[in-house]
Amino acid sequence: MSDTMNQTTIDYRQHFPQAFEHLQQVHVHIQASGLNRELGHLIMLRASQINGCGFCVKMHTREAREDGMTNHRLDHLAAWRQVADYTQPERAALAWLEALTILDPKTDFQTLRLALLEHFPEQQIASLTVLCAMINLWNRIQISNH
Repeated sequence: MSDTMNQTTIDYRQHFPQAFEHLQQVHVHIQASGLNRELGHLIMLRASQINGCGFCVKMHTREAREDGMTNHRLDHLAAWRQVADYTQPERAALAWLEALTILDPKTDFQTLRLALLEHFPEQQIASLTVLCAMINLWNRIQISNH
């Protein structure tokens, strides 16, 4: 058996570093777009919760706390629809994230986009959408090594 077959995980970054460099650059552009950093943390953490990526949940919780987010907001995120801890813009963004993470053919994306447009300019919606896609990509890469 080769060494690769004996491994329980694969170091994708080692075997395909160019792709990971490009993926990291996407995040640089998202940060430069002006998307609210706290909202970014909520998006990345909520997607990781939905996708069941324990590594990512721990990482995004730690990073959010390092940036000053309170335990209260982080602890209640899984039940964001049932608590009053999140602003209307955050709620619109979280609904958008969930629609892009849990793909359901019955989802009314037009209604969700209109809700986003009440709170965000189109450039920020574009950044938010790319962030949603990226965290789902990262979750799937990490989950593949569970």
